[in-house]
Amino acid sequence: MAEQYRNLPLNPLRAFAIAAQYNTFTAAANHMGISQVAISRQISILENYLGVKLFERRARSVKLTDVGRSFSREIVGLFHDLELATQRVLHNESETIVHMRIYPTLVHYWLLPRLKGFYDSYPGYSVRLDTSVQPLDFRGTHLDLAFQLGQGTWSETRCRKLFDETIDVVCSPEYAERFDGFRKPSDLSRAMLLHAKYRRREWDLWADAAGVSLPDSAGMSFESSLLAYGAARDGLGLAIGQIDILQDELASGRLVRPFKRPVQTGSSFYLVWPTLKSVSIPTRRFIDWLLTLSGEPNEFMKRKGN
Repeated sequence: MAEQYRNLPLNPLRAFAIAAQYNTFTAAANHMGISQVAISRQISILENYLGVKLFERRARSVKLTDVGRSFSREIVGLFHDLELATQRVLHNESETIVHMRIYPTLVHYWLLPRLKGFYDSYPGYSVRLDTSVQPLDFRGTHLDLAFQLGQGTWSETRCRKLFDETIDVVCSPEYAERFDGFRKPSDLSRAMLLHAKYRRREWDLWADAAGVSLPDSAGMSFESSLLAYGAARDGLGLAIGQIDILQDELASGRLVRPFKRPVQTGSSFYLVWPTLKSVSIPTRRFIDWLLTLSGEPNEFMKRKGN
């Protein structure tokens, strides 16, 4: 008959192992980040479970009993080995993962259609995407890399430019046909403008550079460029599109550029990584792979033939 194993009280066992090493509840509590009372309670649970006294409690100190001393010799090393094994697993796991922050629109329209190529080249690696939109600061985060729009001025980082931001008006082919292809700039005054919440200035930027007037109506507003581009593809109106991000949509004909008046905003898309920690091998491979996609020289590894 198979041996029946007990459900061991692991938290009390660990508390006892640490207290036995320090021979004081106070130091053990500091090590574990809990109170001295909590340490004492955990050890009492273990003593009740075993039916023996492990510590002699005195007014201002504690002392291992003979049983406690003998028991500690057997389990302290086991918990040490357990912690080392756990650290090795966590280290090996982190060595195969790239944690990257990237805008949702950039993920959807640019990265995801290409990401299979990275996995085909490096099947042992994986990329975890953080799509939160907030100021970039690597301190206190798990991030290895960020794909950001800006001027390349992030502090305590290195960065490489992938491509400049170029914008133009986009819409569905059907919407363009409704206005006879927007052959005249004045046709814009009758159209519905689609605005992304955090990119409202770009309509004015494009109109000033293209020398056209915008309609007085408020148009339609969306929480993100991702939603605004989706609305444009569904024929709801005109959106200001980031041309390099939407190249697949434009090549397929799902979106068109009726005015064909591209405008550079002065910002660029960058790969950004922190200088406060070493760059892992998977992150190096991923950075070089992204640079290759954009026709840029590698940052870390020399290409064959160079």
